[in-house]
Amino acid sequence: MVKTIRKKVYDTDASVVVKKVAYGSFGDPAGYETTLYQTEDGSYFLYTNGGESSPYPVEEITAMSKVNAKKWLEEN
Repeated sequence: MVKTIRKKVYDTDASVVVKKVAYGSFGDPAGYETTLYQTEDGSYFLYTNGGESSPYPVEEITAMSKVNAKKWLEEN
């Protein structure tokens, strides 16, 4: 997935997975996954996607600061 936020391009194929967390199983309408990525220039973003009953029913990319990425890692 590719998304541009504030003129910066975030691309899941061109970035490194830092950590991936999955909840539920494939096909579970309440299941979802969250993946923290780091770009080549050191920026972070969170990719989220899930079933129709999950907190993330729509595929999305959210830019994250280094502080928030570290916090997310500690909590997940």
